[in-house]
Amino acid sequence: MKYFAFIVLIITTWAACLTSPEKRTLPILGERDISPGGDTIYRSVPDFSFIDQDSQLVTNATFADKIYVVDFFFIHCPTICPRVKKNGLRLYEKYKNDGRVMLLSHSIDVRNDTVAALHRHAAKLGVDAKKWRLVTGDHDAIYSIADDYFSVAVEDPDSPGGFDHSGRLILVDKNRHVRSFCDGTNAEEVDRFMKDIDLLLEEQFPR
Repeated sequence: MKYFAFIVLIITTWAACLTSPEKRTLPILGERDISPGGDTIYRSVPDFSFIDQDSQLVTNATFADKIYVVDFFFIHCPTICPRVKKNGLRLYEKYKNDGRVMLLSHSIDVRNDTVAALHRHAAKLGVDAKKWRLVTGDHDAIYSIADDYFSVAVEDPDSPGGFDHSGRLILVDKNRHVRSFCDGTNAEEVDRFMKDIDLLLEEQFPR
């Protein structure tokens, strides 16, 4: 089922890219069902509960009436995470004063990335917890929710640092629907992703 959902994600994203720029809207990605009444029911991010770098509880309510960008990382990652965080900082700076946008990073190294370690890492990045939540929590909860964001998080002793994970940045709307994603290691992809963020802001917060 997970692989089927990923195929649906790719096809939906490809189809959206064929829409002319003047009429382009972001698709709602992933599986969908039809209710008995004929309404389309889109897959949404489930309830969650984590702890951030300031020991504050982070739940879906934290992002109520916001759109937010998600990624999965670990502090001592020797490969992709520094590049993803570099591009994440570009998002942070662009939307730092826009209260409609937040960022959420899940540590997949729950043994070593303690609250204190996340606090030090946030300070090193120079980010405000009110804008960018770096979270830890229950191992199974973090690894399970990666699937809901169409991301990858797997413990693998043969991978650098002991984890196989995606460098994806994922855009979630205020209704908990995944709307876009990009390769967070690729600056040009992130440029395109920021345009998607702006497009979603126009859709969900019309003037």
